[in-house]
Amino acid sequence: ILLCNNDHRFLVREELERAGLEPRAIVLEPIARNTAPAIAVAALIALADNPDAVLAVMPSDHVIEDGAAFAKNIRRAAEVAATGKLVLFGIKPTEPHTGYGYIKRGAALAGFDGHAFAVESFAEKPDRVTAERYLADGGYFWNSGIFALNAKTYLAEIERLEPKILAAARAALAGATEDLGFLRLDRAGFAASPNISIDYAVMEKTRAAAILPMDVGWNDVGSWSSLWDIAPRDDKGNFIKGEAVLEDTSDCYVHSERALVSTIGVNDLIIVNTPDALLVADKSRTQDVSKIVQRLKQSNRKEQEQHLRNYRPWGYFETLNIGPRFQVKLLHVKPGGMLSMQMHHHRSEHWIVVQGTAQVSIGEKEQLVRENESVYIFATQWHRLQNPGKVPVEIIEVQIGSYLGEDDIMRTDDIYHRQPEETK
Repeated sequence: ILLCNNDHRFLVREELERAGLEPRAIVLEPIARNTAPAIAVAALIALADNPDAVLAVMPSDHVIEDGAAFAKNIRRAAEVAATGKLVLFGIKPTEPHTGYGYIKRGAALAGFDGHAFAVESFAEKPDRVTAERYLADGGYFWNSGIFALNAKTYLAEIERLEPKILAAARAALAGATEDLGFLRLDRAGFAASPNISIDYAVMEKTRAAAILPMDVGWNDVGSWSSLWDIAPRDDKGNFIKGEAVLEDTSDCYVHSERALVSTIGVNDLIIVNTPDALLVADKSRTQDVSKIVQRLKQSNRKEQEQHLRNYRPWGYFETLNIGPRFQVKLLHVKPGGMLSMQMHHHRSEHWIVVQGTAQVSIGEKEQLVRENESVYIFATQWHRLQNPGKVPVEIIEVQIGSYLGEDDIMRTDDIYHRQPEETK
């Protein structure tokens, strides 16, 4: 069962296809409400299949180096959860990390060979001195954010501690609709839930909590510095992806998707160079990227919410260049993909096919457009693009007009049933 934001659904679908996996459900959250409500929805779905269901709850942004050991620990935790417990996975600290919450281990649980323990207490992200004390104590573990939950117990505790969450989850599922293989939760029902994490809503209050320590090479990839932690590095501690020349440089993470990056006499830096933005940060300050994001939002900029490559149900489009009154994009349409019948008020479009054969409708006219052929679409003309072949179609789209925003679109006959606020 995968839960994701509506905006990410086609990216999630593509990753599943790439991995060769067929999910039980892809559940679309219409609004962000944190982990406690999302897990409540998953528990209700799982219990509909199996009254004794146990959930292994895993965030998507974690790295596990030892997959076999992780699977072994999941099985152990499932046995504990089957007795009615809500199990957290604790990670043995390797350093006095101040970016993680901590769990203090209590007494061993009977019948589990010293693998599982009661939870004595939770601790918020500590300062350096406190983190060093936790490390020396030996009884504290990083809170991994991964759980094995008895579904019945979880819902019973949600009902006892945060009844509005359970009511909202039930309402969201009762009003949910199937949409091209996605389960779209009812917006009004889900929005009624408190916005709260599983830790605050349940785990820090319940008597059913247990901890299962594990050592599997875990990393919460929550910052660029955490990517440096797990990346292969050269003899000077540098990681390079893309084109870079480093002189007298050490312990840096350099990621470039465009121009050559050169450094001289620096250390402990994060340098991320993408087509739409450049980040240069002290490695110890990468948690402060959120401050930059907040300033971008205050300035009404789009970089924090829209990449140059944007995935759509039919493939993706990528912005290549933007100037006064023009924009150039690459459209990648997968086999069988079809854009909606659409019209723009403020821009005309010139399509040049560079790969494959496209089927193009403009007004009442329909034609095949092959490689190195092009068509021109005037503003206010209804048009559609689809790929009838077995290889991807790629098109260079040149937009010309007084307004080039993605919201300049009227759509009819959309086979993907997208919402009015969605573009392309």
